Amino acid sequence: MNATQRLARFAIELNYRRIPREVIERAKACILDTLAVSLYGSTKPWSRTVSGFIRASGLRGRSTILGMDWKAQPAQATLANGVMAHAFELDNVRQPGAGVHPGATGFLPAFSMAEEKRADGKTLLTAFVGACEVMSRIGVAAGNSLERRGFHAPGLTGTFGGAIAAGKLMKLNQAKMVNALGIAASYSGGLIEFSRCQEGAMIKRLHLGKAAEGGVTAALLAGKGFAGPESILEGKFGFCRTYSDSPELDYLTHRLGREFETMNIAIKRCACHINAHAPIEALEKLRREFQFDPEDIRETTVGGIEKLVTHHAIYKPKDLMMAQYSIPFCVALALYFDPTDPESFDERKLKDKRILAMMRKVRLKVDHEIEQKGWDRAARVSVALKKEPRHSALIVHFKGTPGNPMSRSEVEEKARKLTRALLPARKLERLVETINHLDKLDDVSWIGALLRGAR
Repeated sequence: MNATQRLARFAIELNYRRIPREVIERAKACILDTLAVSLYGSTKPWSRTVSGFIRASGLRGRSTILGMDWKAQPAQATLANGVMAHAFELDNVRQPGAGVHPGATGFLPAFSMAEEKRADGKTLLTAFVGACEVMSRIGVAAGNSLERRGFHAPGLTGTFGGAIAAGKLMKLNQAKMVNALGIAASYSGGLIEFSRCQEGAMIKRLHLGKAAEGGVTAALLAGKGFAGPESILEGKFGFCRTYSDSPELDYLTHRLGREFETMNIAIKRCACHINAHAPIEALEKLRREFQFDPEDIRETTVGGIEKLVTHHAIYKPKDLMMAQYSIPFCVALALYFDPTDPESFDERKLKDKRILAMMRKVRLKVDHEIEQKGWDRAARVSVALKKEPRHSALIVHFKGTPGNPMSRSEVEEKARKLTRALLPARKLERLVETINHLDKLDDVSWIGALLRGAR
């Protein structure tokens, strides 16, 4: 078997009993985080636009549109929920980076199809873990050149997560799962021009929903007998060789079934791009240690991987999405507001004179030690103060990463913070309890019932 076939076989043969307990617990944390993040995201105007578009189609089904009082077909529900998950830069990612957002493009398509099939909690967990394992390996194998070339990586890798998650719940056989992967690749797409445009950066919010929807559609088509290339991942004109300058094809099946990629899920603290998290945490550490005020700063230098300079050196963000992608903006905002409160990120901050002035004092550069040691998303922040020597802090494993994970109580507290205005406290606690005991749930539709019409 080639790599595409081996991954398909792994997914269909994956059994709940073969998944280690710690992997199940990490998956549950990701699920609770994804549901809370998506519910919060459902209030944003771009999410309402997409859900309204789907409602106007008149297609109804069994799959929950989070926060709404109506249901849709699995693919359409996945589109809406995926946009909600990525609506405000709060959704979880793989760490180290591989262009993979497990919750938005692995769990949400699994959840939509699980409701359609009236699946139980163990089946949903298994489908989600299978999607994480396959999608993450594809992301790593394709390499970081995806985004260097201008592609928004989770818009590409996410289709495979959706296809595996939906295909597993549909009980596709190996041949049809291979076809689902083959079809899914043709749904891959998304460009990073949103970070450079004058307007239209809202498109970033759509990419993950679109990718996950494409994966579900691919599985549905494969189930009907539609075929896709059986060598779509490793072939000469397949996904990895086409999108990547230097694919690592061996990683497609690296320790498959023995080393679980699901353990590499990172949960965000702040409503901004993941590459801004280490700089923010380093700055927080320096302020605690040296007790300085923002007005004392002459210059802040942020060192990290090359992508900080090539993708995130945005000094005049045109809208909030670009601001959340801009490291100078996020660093400056964190000096005056609580970056862990998503309400700190609003349109008014784009005109805040203190933030605008502070951004001009932020300099980004490549840190060669971070690059050489492969400390992906690490940051070294150096602050020059008016009356003191320069102070520096290095953050490699920032809070929420696998090397410094959030505790269960911290994940639950994030969920409460995001949903306190949307869910009654009693209902939220029922949701937390349901996810903590998801493997005992007979019908996952109970989750949707807790979240429908939340507002």
